Amino acid sequence: MGEVSSTNYKVTKSDSEWREELSRDQYAVLRQAATERPWTGELLDEDRAGIYTCAACGSELFKSGTKFDSGCGWPSFYESVRPEAVELIEDRSLGMLRTEVRCANCGSHLGHVFPDGFGTPTGDRYCMNSISLAFTPEG
Repeated sequence: MGEVSSTNYKVTKSDSEWREELSRDQYAVLRQAATERPWTGELLDEDRAGIYTCAACGSELFKSGTKFDSGCGWPSFYESVRPEAVELIEDRSLGMLRTEVRCANCGSHLGHVFPDGFGTPTGDRYCMNSISLAFTPEG
């Protein structure tokens, strides 16, 4: 998929700045659209009330109340904190058609959204890389 372009985002940094600020694994996911291994993310089993933000820029992305156990091995949410918080992009990599989810503030890759969130209010499953998120508990 390659490096995320930063020309249309509020937070714009050079590749070297992103490399300095992010861990090697964060850089691979957030800036090069890699995927962490399923069932390995620190936030997969997080169940406290709070807000999930972009690990790269701190922008608010998801409320804990929208998180659900989809059984897929990555944190799943049925909607973003507000529609303009994320950018949805057609992804034809790996020989399939998917919808990539990026942080609308900095363009960092977060994961993909699928229309298979059965039993959720929206029917969507935002399947996010745990390493692309930070969590702030309420209070």
